[in-house]
Amino acid sequence: MGTSLGRGGATTFQQDLQNADWIVIEGSDMAECHPVGFQWVMEAKARGAKVIHVDPRFTRTSAVADLHVPLRPGSDIAFLGGIINYVIQNEKYFRDYIVAYTNAPMLISEDFRDTEDLDGVFSGLDEEDRSYDFHTWMYEGVEVQAASGQRDQEYQDRANRGSQDNPSHGQGKSRQATSYEAGRGESHGSGGVKVGQGGERDDALQHPRCVFQILKRHYSRYTPEMVEQICGVPQEAFLEVCKTLADGAGPDRTGAFCYAVGWTQHTVGVQYIRAAAILQLLLGNIGRPGGGILALRGHASIQGSTDIPTLYNLLPGYIPMPHAHDDENLEAFLEGASTDKGYWGEMKAYTVSLLKAWWGPAATPENDFCFDYIPRLTGSHSTYETVMAQMDGSCKGYFIWGENPAVGSANAKMQRLGMANLDWLVVRDFSLIESATWWKDGPEIETGELTTEDIKTEVFFFPAAAHTEKNGSFTNTQRMLQWHHAAIEPYGSARSDLWFAYHLGRLIREKLTSPAEGCDDLDRPILDLTWDYPTEGSIAEPSAEAVLAEINGWDGDGQPLTSYEQLNEDGSTACGCWIYCGVYTNGVNQAARRKPAKEQNWVANEWGWAWPANRRILYNRASADPSGKPWSERKALVWWDEDNAEWTGHDIPDFARSKSPWHRPPPGARGAEALSGTDAFVMQADGKAWLFVPAGLTDGPLPTHYEPQDSPVPNLLYSQQRNPVRQVFSRKHNRYHPSPSEPGAQLFPYVITTYRLTEHHAAGGMSRWVPYLSELQPEMFCEVSPELASERNLEHNGWAMIVTARNVIEARVMVTDRIRPLRINGKVVHQIGLPYHWGANGYSTGDAANELAALSLDPNVHIQEVKAFSGDIRPGRRPRGPSRVALVEEYIRRAGIDGETGMEVRDGH
Repeated sequence: MGTSLGRGGATTFQQDLQNADWIVIEGSDMAECHPVGFQWVMEAKARGAKVIHVDPRFTRTSAVADLHVPLRPGSDIAFLGGIINYVIQNEKYFRDYIVAYTNAPMLISEDFRDTEDLDGVFSGLDEEDRSYDFHTWMYEGVEVQAASGQRDQEYQDRANRGSQDNPSHGQGKSRQATSYEAGRGESHGSGGVKVGQGGERDDALQHPRCVFQILKRHYSRYTPEMVEQICGVPQEAFLEVCKTLADGAGPDRTGAFCYAVGWTQHTVGVQYIRAAAILQLLLGNIGRPGGGILALRGHASIQGSTDIPTLYNLLPGYIPMPHAHDDENLEAFLEGASTDKGYWGEMKAYTVSLLKAWWGPAATPENDFCFDYIPRLTGSHSTYETVMAQMDGSCKGYFIWGENPAVGSANAKMQRLGMANLDWLVVRDFSLIESATWWKDGPEIETGELTTEDIKTEVFFFPAAAHTEKNGSFTNTQRMLQWHHAAIEPYGSARSDLWFAYHLGRLIREKLTSPAEGCDDLDRPILDLTWDYPTEGSIAEPSAEAVLAEINGWDGDGQPLTSYEQLNEDGSTACGCWIYCGVYTNGVNQAARRKPAKEQNWVANEWGWAWPANRRILYNRASADPSGKPWSERKALVWWDEDNAEWTGHDIPDFARSKSPWHRPPPGARGAEALSGTDAFVMQADGKAWLFVPAGLTDGPLPTHYEPQDSPVPNLLYSQQRNPVRQVFSRKHNRYHPSPSEPGAQLFPYVITTYRLTEHHAAGGMSRWVPYLSELQPEMFCEVSPELASERNLEHNGWAMIVTARNVIEARVMVTDRIRPLRINGKVVHQIGLPYHWGANGYSTGDAANELAALSLDPNVHIQEVKAFSGDIRPGRRPRGPSRVALVEEYIRRAGIDGETGMEVRDGH
């Protein structure tokens, strides 16, 4: 959504679902996994909305939906692409909306070639580097720089050009290529792109190279027949979905999409969301009541952990982390990262204010506001590359906070082998999770692959405080901060994450300033930090409100800021996260507000606080036509008040309040001033939403159907089987399955998908130690159809072993009609469903589903593919001891798998 719309967060809020005329839930079992928010889906249904659930399994969500559409895991782009084709072919798109607010009229370079031209790949593919050069995807006659983290990869294009010819860049790969590998576009919408002025348009949408016509050609083969062949969805069910969405669109009707990790955890996960964004833009559903795309976050503050990031490639507020360019100062970074137009044109104010919040008086114009203190990226440092670094011996120490990678990450065996090669490991959790005890009771101890006495890793376990034992804020699925208060002090030696981070930093600083240590210039980034938070209570708990106040920011007089538009470039303001500016307006914790619904309007923007600027529906300028009048009274949200010369309405306008619809920026205007009165997508540098992404994604400007890394089904659209630039790792313990046409593929004939249950949470660390939850879901199980049970002699409530080229697990068998065989290209394909909550520790135990998954990643965000892969299932319990390893090795041998299997870039050529 970041590259399509300008921000990576949900465009709407859960309560607004009640205003939808239809809701599609795909890539999520919302009733099971988000039951509190699901009440608004039921409210919409009670008001007459049609609810459609698209999912491989019939679930609690399916049970209350008007229509359940079973489809094969990993085929959603074909399904969504078919709906896009239907909307275009039947002229059901909201023409006035897309001409005004999207890049549909823009002409693309004549050098661009589509997957339809190149049999499954786009122009610019570099097979040696497994990457795309996106320059042929650009607007005609306009320079477009990459969005997100990938913008900085084009630093050489911008700062001094000609990097590939510069001998100072060393031997081998060019500086640009090296920077490309560091960026890879994974910054989750940390900004729009830098586009030059002008560009050719065809508002009639007839030019063969305009975005609309390219889109039309690209999806022309995504017919109902093709959808049935690829997805296994009967044509009548598919057409019912198409008709519901198309008839429920236009000026007076809107619909919403809800998705979760069922869409993201694929090698084309980003493109799943892109496909939904394209469809919602064609239907005119972004920025309008009852419309939008709701990204359902997995638990309380997943959104917050990307806003104030736990991600290696971002700074707070989605400012991209700098890359390791030679002699890159602050101005050069901003030149490579900011835009000329739109609110990302104000990046200097955001960045300087962040540096002032972190380093206070030490950050001055003379030292570039301590910009050199920020670490630089030298490559991708995602969690899975970190595992590789552990195994290679270059990563010596590791902190695990709120994660359980020993069972919760893909290819869990590699996670444990990586930790076994560390010098030290720190684990903070409520319980002795598997990531804290693998060294004595992990699966590799039983198989003999690891011996406790030979493991040199020193493991430190620190008990963590629960949310009831600490103050702080959650940033939930709809970008809303809600404050929670500590009910009691932590028990025993348990401490909050804030306590641990603050006091660890305090002790390090004291050590660095001790006479014995002396003082080194290399210590200055730590010693100059503003580390003066007040503490409270008997355990010296840092004040969470003081941290929130710093995140909000203050002016030169120390007064709290109220808006990110107050941030300055000269260092006179400090702000720890520009998108959160305003959460502490007037020194009042806005996140702690709890005004009853009956005392405010239906938007309820006095309950908590949502970024940015407490807006609940993003891009809501698009809820009005170009003249500022609502598209319809029924769907009115914000509108232009001519008498008072301002935008007004039910929500806070996502637009400059006093900028009239007829405003046209003067020549030379920059940043927010360069946006016209009809540029509704204010974070994009052209002010438009993107149907076609000219830069910013590493795997193509349009979503294209590719099969998962491990799939028993061939790609029926192209000879190109998989995403050509997917991220793969050739390792002994990370073998991939053969393509369907290759010998050995028949050993892994079934599709496997993973999912969550209501009774357990994530990797189980918060639920498997709770007796009553463990009673409700006592052990690991697998779901199979009666037909598959018959084919493999599986008995209900008996045992089955599931095998891939990575590992073998066992699970209780649940024979159920909830998961059905599908007919794919005339062949029956069976599916296996696996919940992923289990591990060996706690009251409720079992093998972990993630033992089976490979490390194959989306190239934009480095997320693992665990929602669709292939495997085998057999009756009985898995082998114990060394026999477990021998069984997997036997499968690998029989399938002819080696280090090159599944690594292809270009298939069929």
